[in-house]
Amino acid sequence: MERIAFLFPGQGSQAVGMAEDLYENSGSVREIYERASEAIDLDLASLTFDGPEEELKKTVNTQPALLVASVAAHTLLVERGVEPWAAAGHSLGEYSALVAAKSLTLEDAVRAVRERGRLMYEAGLERPGTMAAVIGLTEDQIEPIVKEAALDGVVQIANLNAPTQIVISGEVAAVKRAMDLAATGGARRVIQLNVSGAFHSELLESARRGLAELLDRTTFEQPQCFFVSNVTGTAIEDPEEIRRRLAQQIVKPVRWADCMRALVNRKASLMVEVGPGNVLRGLMRKIEPEVRAVSAGRIGDIDKLPAAIAAG
Repeated sequence: MERIAFLFPGQGSQAVGMAEDLYENSGSVREIYERASEAIDLDLASLTFDGPEEELKKTVNTQPALLVASVAAHTLLVERGVEPWAAAGHSLGEYSALVAAKSLTLEDAVRAVRERGRLMYEAGLERPGTMAAVIGLTEDQIEPIVKEAALDGVVQIANLNAPTQIVISGEVAAVKRAMDLAATGGARRVIQLNVSGAFHSELLESARRGLAELLDRTTFEQPQCFFVSNVTGTAIEDPEEIRRRLAQQIVKPVRWADCMRALVNRKASLMVEVGPGNVLRGLMRKIEPEVRAVSAGRIGDIDKLPAAIAAG
């Protein structure tokens, strides 16, 4: 039997019009949008399908919109008999994964990520920072670069996306110093990211505290499938640990490559990117290229998947 892992994208995969084809073809998806919109008093269908892009790109809006688009795709897959054996999500995507694993309700998840987006944006105003992607260096090679650049301020590894695709985060001067050191230290590319704050760094400590307070009031159930944590890079199932790790995730590195290896070590045979885009599918090719990975964000891809699984 195929061991299918559902992978849920994070911020950056959003686009105006995402999931509109799902909405137009499914009453279940329309119900999901109605429930989520009512939970946060925001017309998510209008925001997502009509934009404008500048509104959708605001962190406070992006997070609930992307979560609901991903949950919509998950719902259609389950309706077609494709169930997750495991679930993981990249940063924001962890909340979608927990809905898929039946640990969080849709309403609690969308309320949490709406507040998460607000807290992250405000933390970025309080303690401004930036992020940069470094391509072509390993974690071992970047660690001394970050240590040296930290003489200019806060800077740390934020995302370990693939063996040689790593994101750093922190105060602007320190990140720029690290970018220069990486560029002269053998990196193939160094790209400053267009973000509103230094996500997954200690600069977001105020957001971590605020989110922890909210999550303490949120009900979590034990996941009904394997759930892999960004913070640990391992499967966790205790609801209290999940709650704690979700809050920590805002200031800790996303250990995505470790998450994928954990799934592969448990014999995952198919990775399905559930929701908009194909970022995670692309990363999978860099982490474990022998494992099959497909995208399932559009109605055509979702409709074809059951037959593709049956055919092996």
